[in-house]
Amino acid sequence: MEFVTAEDGLRLAYDDQGGGTSLLCLPGLTRNMEDFEPVLDHYADRARVIRMDFRGRGASDHGDPATYSVPQEARDVLTLLDHLGIARAVILGTSRGGLVAMMLAATAKDRLAGVILNDIGPDVMPEGLSMIMQYIGKRPGVRTLEEAAAAFPVAYADSFQNVPAATWADFARRLYLQTDDGLALRYDPRLREAVAPAFEPDAVQPDLWPLFDAFDGLPLGLIRGAQSNILSSETTAEMRRRRPDMAFAELADRGHVPFLDEPGARAVIDTVLERAQ
Repeated sequence: MEFVTAEDGLRLAYDDQGGGTSLLCLPGLTRNMEDFEPVLDHYADRARVIRMDFRGRGASDHGDPATYSVPQEARDVLTLLDHLGIARAVILGTSRGGLVAMMLAATAKDRLAGVILNDIGPDVMPEGLSMIMQYIGKRPGVRTLEEAAAAFPVAYADSFQNVPAATWADFARRLYLQTDDGLALRYDPRLREAVAPAFEPDAVQPDLWPLFDAFDGLPLGLIRGAQSNILSSETTAEMRRRRPDMAFAELADRGHVPFLDEPGARAVIDTVLERAQ
């Protein structure tokens, strides 16, 4: 793991392994670079896999919650690319990371070689946002990683099925930190302050379709969990209508978000990497 300094002095953590086409992995709202371990394991022999922790998440410094925003996170991505001397990269964006990719398409398209969106689109389902607000910034009720892994199949029964026990154990390890006082969050709890106004039921959501349309001309892929509560089938259909060339996979037995070890997810990543060369 290494660090780059952002424009406001925060240290941002990243990992850089492999060689070939640069594949920059951007995690979800409360997640971190370890979500992309399956991607690193599968692709490091054919791509330069760069994984990043957004500010306030994972091993990156915590900062002013007002800076936990998509525009700032997009600028942090550019800081990292500049630091590594990478002119263009394929972005693999999970949820929030996909929104950052959209922002980059609208503001720095010349830095993108392609984009893969993992269960995210221009419209976000309100029920998914409501569920996020139920847990964000709160420590889990269980006290050990083992208890968390055992609880996940029940907690996610409506959206994830046929998940191996080892995958749930990995998920718990990536999500929480074991301490003598129970499980700790691997992100700044004040992230809740940053997103709460936009997640209110009556909040007006911005029109992100122009940002999606900014992907025009770039190799593009979309992975959707068939039981997602964030990316609807209607939004997916409109995305495919606007980009009929978009590589696409809908994954059975998966909700928000797929683990990226699924064969369908890898097929989409393969296609975009091939088109980006």
